[in-house]
Amino acid sequence: MPINPSDGRSPVQQVADDLRARIESEDLGPGAQLPVTHVLVSHYGVSHDTVRHAIARLKAAGLVETKRGKGTFVRRTPPMKCLGAERYSRSKRAQGKVAFIADREEAGRGWSRDDQTQSVRECSATKEVAKALKIAEGDPVIERARVVVDKGEPTQILTSWYRREDVEGTPIMDPSPGPAGHGGGYSALDDRGIGPDEIQEEISARMPTAEEEKVLHLLSGEPVFDLKRTAFDATGRPVEYARGTYRSSHFVWSYRFKVPD
Repeated sequence: MPINPSDGRSPVQQVADDLRARIESEDLGPGAQLPVTHVLVSHYGVSHDTVRHAIARLKAAGLVETKRGKGTFVRRTPPMKCLGAERYSRSKRAQGKVAFIADREEAGRGWSRDDQTQSVRECSATKEVAKALKIAEGDPVIERARVVVDKGEPTQILTSWYRREDVEGTPIMDPSPGPAGHGGGYSALDDRGIGPDEIQEEISARMPTAEEEKVLHLLSGEPVFDLKRTAFDATGRPVEYARGTYRSSHFVWSYRFKVPD
């Protein structure tokens, strides 16, 4: 229906709010194409510029995407769940399933070793890494940076740092594609007797850097999840610090746990 001139919101905001309401009610469901511009102009009784700016706001909110030569479409719901604590379970590690593989299986998707590529190097601990690992700034650490793809599309970046003495001679040092040995890096730490017994995670949302947009093939206006993770062995000693960047359009985070007393 036409915009309301007596409404305190601008015409652009009224159009954007109405389209957003249709998307959230799934009147325009995931993957649906928005009506073309001239139809929206006629429907709302506004100018082409008003419609263009309204759609730009929906893009910035991550609700729609424009495909060149095809039109504007409602973004599909995230296809993959991150399983929270379950993705790190010892039973999954014993089966050779690292976190991203556990997520894939939950979504009914397959995987190949080439879905995770990585580089490994020795470097000096930054202030952030040193604080997390409880070592001195500048101490030598091993950095393992990887990119994970799904059907050829990058979905996440994850970089882990370890004390050098903890991982020398383990599969963590191998830069070959795929998990770091059977069960991944945490199984390698298990074999050293310092496997993760407790994990702390912080997850927040933000807009990506230019480099992240490039590496992850992000859509215009697409935010990312920022993950900070510290893994502790049974004595409480930190054995890994990691930072991950996840495409928000590809993931939801799922947790199920007992409520503490």
